[in-house]
Amino acid sequence: MVDRSDRAPLAPRFAHTHRLRIWPRTPATKREHTKENQLPEAAKKRVLLIDDGAAVRSALSLALANDPDLEVAGFAANGRIALARFSALKPDIVLLDFEMPEMDTLATVRELRKNDPHVPIIMFSNLSERGAAVTLEALSLGVTDYVTKPSRADMAATLDAISRDLIPKVRALCHLPEAHNKIIPAAKPKTQAPPAIASLSPRLRSPVQIVAVGVSTGGPDALARVLPSLPANFPVPVVIAQHMPRVFTSLLAARLSAKSSLPVRECVSGESLKPGCAVIAPGDFHMVLSREDGSVHLRTHQGPKVNFCRPSVDVLFQSIARTFGAHALAVVLTGMGQDGLKGCEALHGLGAQIYVQDEASSVVWGMPGLVARSGLADKILPLDHIAAAIVCATVMKIAARTKG
Repeated sequence: MVDRSDRAPLAPRFAHTHRLRIWPRTPATKREHTKENQLPEAAKKRVLLIDDGAAVRSALSLALANDPDLEVAGFAANGRIALARFSALKPDIVLLDFEMPEMDTLATVRELRKNDPHVPIIMFSNLSERGAAVTLEALSLGVTDYVTKPSRADMAATLDAISRDLIPKVRALCHLPEAHNKIIPAAKPKTQAPPAIASLSPRLRSPVQIVAVGVSTGGPDALARVLPSLPANFPVPVVIAQHMPRVFTSLLAARLSAKSSLPVRECVSGESLKPGCAVIAPGDFHMVLSREDGSVHLRTHQGPKVNFCRPSVDVLFQSIARTFGAHALAVVLTGMGQDGLKGCEALHGLGAQIYVQDEASSVVWGMPGLVARSGLADKILPLDHIAAAIVCATVMKIAARTKG
């Protein structure tokens, strides 16, 4: 039986107040009866909540209290109060509303990053165009990830949404194992360890005719560092599946295009695939490729979610395997979960090249890490080396196109 007598109390329903409430640290060694197969007790990860809504704060505190590895460090009704107490609270992660009184979200993010360049920040957003614009700007300023803001109307639905969408991101960004993987297995799993070197034994390579990118958590920043480094005369098409909702992807494409020599746009279903352009799957739609009348076309559809995602990297990569086979280069960047693994298996089996981002430069080494540990990656690279590696893979085509 676990002794929880020392745990911080659940947050009461607060009146609208500007006072910062601080939760004491929960001792890490209080548990008296640790089950034989469980991981040893460790210090809980401390969460700072910045939101002026009492109902949202109450729902978040209830959801966090249900996770034995997390605790509320404190609440703040606005960014100014949170910044004043940030050093004293020492949070491991910050949850931030996208609309706040006194100091707006973007100003708060700038100041938080001056205090701590590394603490993960998750922002609550909404699906409006303004919400998307603020979220993308916040991501460019240093917000790590975002989730749709919980509803204030239905507490049961709100708790379910927080447990499903927010808590896994909090755990991943705090480097905690997935909740269902906390039991230590009796034997070591038979997964291949990541290679010690960045480039694996080379296979016979076919000329690259398409570059496909799969990315999730940390993706907007990663794409903003890769795509601007590709030349305007890039000789093959680039297709991208970034886990994002509607509205967000069109704004993301516009922001990336403004920074890049290579045009970047959101996919229009039915368009033909052309070199020298990057196309992003629209939010809430899968994007696939198909050969029709001698040319390759892009299609979008709203089939079932795959790996809880739409767009899905697996759906895109598997369609590329069918369309381009060994002539594809797949790139898996930072992200949670396992989306992209099955697509990489299909591409690898046909002889396509696969590059993944390394753990040190990833926000979350979930998607790329799983591909690497499965032995499917031809190269494991820091983010800042990936664009150059992509260019090198297509260098012969670039030279030919420049001469032409």
